[in-house]
Amino acid sequence: MIEELKSVFGIVGLAVEGAGVLAMLLGCGFATLRYLGRLPVADDVAYHNFRRGLGRSIMIGLEYMIAGDIIRTVTVDTTLESAAVLAAIVLIRAFLTMTLAVEVEGRWPWQRAGDAPARER
Repeated sequence: MIEELKSVFGIVGLAVEGAGVLAMLLGCGFATLRYLGRLPVADDVAYHNFRRGLGRSIMIGLEYMIAGDIIRTVTVDTTLESAAVLAAIVLIRAFLTMTLAVEVEGRWPWQRAGDAPARER
């Protein structure tokens, strides 16, 4: 019974990670299509919107992938070594998400929207 549950949670974890990859692919694809649709008159605003769309889709995908890793590590492979690997993966992905948030939003994730200096759009 326990092995069957581990198998199910392993599949669920992989499915959540797959949803993260799909979110990245779809988000990048939609951002690219929106940008290409504006290409004849593409300006700085279109470029910044394109970058924002790419960054947001990558951030959402990373969040899904972290969730999938946590599900699989906590339920399937509960060794100290797998927990350490998970910690490293979560730290790397969290760092990537934070730096992408700074790129996309122009402020740190813990800052309110009004606290950051205004950027040209």
